[in-house]
Amino acid sequence: AHYWGTSEWPADEIRAAWEIAERHHLRKPVVEQPQYNLFERRRVEDEYCRLYEDIGLGLTTWSPLASGQLTGKYLDGVPDDSRAALPGYEWLRAVLTDPARNERVRALAAIADELDCTLGQLAIAWCAANPNVSSVITGASTPAQVEENMGALDVLDRLDPEMLDRIEEL
Repeated sequence: AHYWGTSEWPADEIRAAWEIAERHHLRKPVVEQPQYNLFERRRVEDEYCRLYEDIGLGLTTWSPLASGQLTGKYLDGVPDDSRAALPGYEWLRAVLTDPARNERVRALAAIADELDCTLGQLAIAWCAANPNVSSVITGASTPAQVEENMGALDVLDRLDPEMLDRIEEL
């Protein structure tokens, strides 16, 4: 292995692993794989912020759509064919149907309309717009979802500082 990384590690453990590798002339971790989306931001934006400059940490983030919530598909309840409808996912159903979170999704839908994109494309583009994010892992159940997700690339240059500020306010 020429490169390696961590997934969901706390910043102090990433730094400790990096320092041990440095002391022993080993390959250092170069990437962290955290959850990152408009609802889950603390680690990427706060906890890891010193690691980007100090050790050159890159990010390969996951769950940009917050388990589908940022596509808007849970605004009117839980669709029968969604993972939140599966037995054992009651914990996820509670999060995806949270009224306060869904109000924010509705407000984001207005911004997506303004940008002439889907909510999912906006959510993925927002993740990719973070200069510390090296790549965004997306998930899809169908080829059409893959195509829609990749449309986020066309949205990236529309996320100017003013638009990012408006999204931040939500």
